[in-house]
Amino acid sequence: MFTELTRWAQVSPADDFWGAMTILIVLTLGGFIGAFYYFSRKRMMENTPTSKIRSAAQGFVELEGRGQLLDGPPIIAPLSGITSLWFSYEIEEHRGSGKNSRWVTVENGVSDGLFLLKDDTGQCIIDPDGAVVTPSEVNIWYGSSKRPSSGPRVRGKRWFSFGIGRFRYTEKRIHPKEAIYAIGLFKTVGGAGMEIDLEADLKELLKEWKKNSELLLERFDQNKDGQIGMEEWQNVREAALKEVTKMQAERHTIPPVNTLSKTMDKRRSFIISAVPQQVLIKRFQNYSAGLISLFFLAGSLATWLISIRTNS
Repeated sequence: MFTELTRWAQVSPADDFWGAMTILIVLTLGGFIGAFYYFSRKRMMENTPTSKIRSAAQGFVELEGRGQLLDGPPIIAPLSGITSLWFSYEIEEHRGSGKNSRWVTVENGVSDGLFLLKDDTGQCIIDPDGAVVTPSEVNIWYGSSKRPSSGPRVRGKRWFSFGIGRFRYTEKRIHPKEAIYAIGLFKTVGGAGMEIDLEADLKELLKEWKKNSELLLERFDQNKDGQIGMEEWQNVREAALKEVTKMQAERHTIPPVNTLSKTMDKRRSFIISAVPQQVLIKRFQNYSAGLISLFFLAGSLATWLISIRTNS
């Protein structure tokens, strides 16, 4: 095998050789980036202690509990019609024939509906927008129309149908009452312990008022000269301060609501998983190990072949 590769590196056309090297270099870079991605998330999960909802600090936290729907209309997975906490789906159409045949995505979507995570101390609203989600169930089946006439015939953690059909349907779900692991940005809104930033709220309200200059002049332009003078602006600030103080007092009377959502820090992923934490950590570890192996293998092979080519 090595003899054949050596010979190929020496005599193959330049376009063929450098095209193959480009592929190997892309695999090398992809292996390194992917290995770092999964390893960093594995370490993030290992280094973040699991918190109870009632005592969780504001900021980046890790929670475990059971999923539950919020009051109101349920979240329904669009292809199977199954009630879910979260879903994603994809509809593909088979096009072409022979060597030109391929599956083309014609429709897809991801749930952004809120749901609850409950533990033995309290509850937290999960906003799945922007999350990396590991579902509990994956179904793939086939049909003759763009929208399936029925859902998958068998339900299981991972179920695949190898039937014949022009369309292929893929649906991933997390169901109510399933165990959920989540790590993300924890915030508590309302309640007596709510942090208040008077100056920030005041600036925000003044910014909103400035957008409607006509109303601002009508309320505070006392001398009717078509502009807000220094004394009049002081009246604007006093009125805004009074309104902000009232709004903040009302917030303290609202029962506290806990939320978990994505963070703006790209180094800290927002993860929702129906797979146990230790299983997910092991999975990320295996992904990282496989990708770092790809990095070394593809990189070493590319280096060896290029050295043969340049020295021949």
